[in-house]
Amino acid sequence: MEHWPVGIAFLLVLLFSGLPIAFAMTITGLLGVASIIGIGPAMSLLGTVFFDYGRDYSLSVLPLFLIMGYFVVQSGIAAELYNAAYAWLRHRKGGLATATVIACGAFSSVCGSSMATAATMARISLPSMRRFGYPDHLAMASIAAGGTLGILIPPSVILVFYGIMTQQDIGKLFLAGIIPGIVGVIGYALAVRISLIWFKGELPTEDKLPLIDRIRALKGSAGALFLFAFVMGGIYLGVFTPTESAGMGAGGALLLTVMLGKFSLKGLFEVLFDTMKTSAMMFFILFGALTFTNYVNMSGMTQDIQTFMGFFGDSRLSLILVILVIYLLLGCILESLSMIMLTVPVFYPIAAAHGIDLIWFGIFIVMVTEVSLITPPVGMNAFVLKSVVPDVPLNTIFKGLWPFIFMDMLRIGLLIMVPGMALLLT
Repeated sequence: MEHWPVGIAFLLVLLFSGLPIAFAMTITGLLGVASIIGIGPAMSLLGTVFFDYGRDYSLSVLPLFLIMGYFVVQSGIAAELYNAAYAWLRHRKGGLATATVIACGAFSSVCGSSMATAATMARISLPSMRRFGYPDHLAMASIAAGGTLGILIPPSVILVFYGIMTQQDIGKLFLAGIIPGIVGVIGYALAVRISLIWFKGELPTEDKLPLIDRIRALKGSAGALFLFAFVMGGIYLGVFTPTESAGMGAGGALLLTVMLGKFSLKGLFEVLFDTMKTSAMMFFILFGALTFTNYVNMSGMTQDIQTFMGFFGDSRLSLILVILVIYLLLGCILESLSMIMLTVPVFYPIAAAHGIDLIWFGIFIVMVTEVSLITPPVGMNAFVLKSVVPDVPLNTIFKGLWPFIFMDMLRIGLLIMVPGMALLLT
């Protein structure tokens, strides 16, 4: 029962040797369970995990939301969202960067992927910011930070994974992510202002548009806003389940693409192929995490970690702060999905034992994970932007991200002090 440290060490060796996380967790989980109950029962348990979850109807929510996101990207609606935000902010200092953050938040509400949000908005907003003389550290940081909202603002793939792993209501998780996501957009807008003061930036502005022109600019974003309201409103009002909402969202995104004149057979095949490829990858990761969870439960790891955390006190706040520190440290060496999959099986039983609401805990975990997407040395959104804009050094991107990281930490502190920020709508 005390051999789980060897299992964790073995898992880390596999990860750092370059083995994909899905296979690393599956192998570690299988060998760990085999060392406890024998290879025959372990193989049987492995088959059960893959077979039972592979035909689980609730998992269809994942490819359907991916289809929705891919169609939204294909429809070109991200550019409309950016143009609408800029029409309202062009007369303010840092207006382009603030518009980028707001557009990222809006795009996240119909995309669900942080890296896709960051990559898409980089192609749309970066040329404008460079044309107006925005320094690279601010331009790239606003895109990288804004992109992190993709894993929190529903529909979120990460929240789907968390819901399946902890058996929590995915619809409630989606609703719980709305207010923290909006607070995140506001916080990042403030971070733009802080960045201008910190780095003493002087940026040009344009004349304020007449109200009628600003209202007209919202026309192009109406489709995305309607799609978000349709999907989340249906869940909130109980009209359809999260799985049904995913199907309605995918259908709505297809209709939106057709109405905007961006539909093509070639584009349809690309969407379906990308969805199939991403879904297969994510299913393998999820099944590997569930296999690893079996090992965690059998090895006594959860009980040992809970005993260790008892040294920091039995209060919920102490537990949350310890977990926060662990996540911030892990965020320096692991990317977000790997971190979620590795740690949720360990921490959620401990949180439940302390009476912590698991819906709130899911939002807390995702918000802390957001920080890992923009912190050095493994901030995945920074690397995504580096691949899109190779002429900007990574240290320039990370330099501009500190005000955004600061606002993230304030938002996490607010969530801890005011749990209703996540639970109000649920």
